[in-house]
Amino acid sequence: MTVKRNISRSDILDISDYGKIRKENKQKLIAIKKDRRVAVGPFATFYFENYDTMWSQIHEMLYIERGGEDQIADELSAYNPLIPQGNELVATFMIEIDDPVRRDFTLRQLGHIEDKIYLSVGGEKCLAVPEQDVERTTEDGKTSAIHFLHFPLSDTMAAAMKAPDAEVIISIEHPEYGHMARLNEATRSALATDL
Repeated sequence: MTVKRNISRSDILDISDYGKIRKENKQKLIAIKKDRRVAVGPFATFYFENYDTMWSQIHEMLYIERGGEDQIADELSAYNPLIPQGNELVATFMIEIDDPVRRDFTLRQLGHIEDKIYLSVGGEKCLAVPEQDVERTTEDGKTSAIHFLHFPLSDTMAAAMKAPDAEVIISIEHPEYGHMARLNEATRSALATDL
């Protein structure tokens, strides 16, 4: 099976055609995302992306914003970098706190958290590489609630990731938020298809 690693203009449906399959696509996406979500600690969540999640995201943006042909190139440019390109995993990392006052306070404590996130596969560890589109921590130390992260895996890590029951751990090693989670087998198996 060939894994798609790029969304081109020819992959984009006409908005009226997308509207006809939108409900069905959302149901399909729920099943895909179920095994691609990893909670770490009380309020951090990783949503591991792939071609399907980004294809849906682009179509949703086009459907909601109705920017037409002029919007398509921008959406492709924004979301194609979040599709894994071989020996990597890509995740949207979110700090999810409903209360705005608590969220603001917490984000001010977590400056540069994006530089303290690791993935361990079979005991080998790699540091997450944040997308460089914009600086996600401000000069006063407040981090963003959303980060886009790449996990570059060595060949050994990628091979280990494909082995059933491999130990895969994601960890946040920030002084103010030290938590880790072991990926369950369904998530490991889903993410292995990205490699």
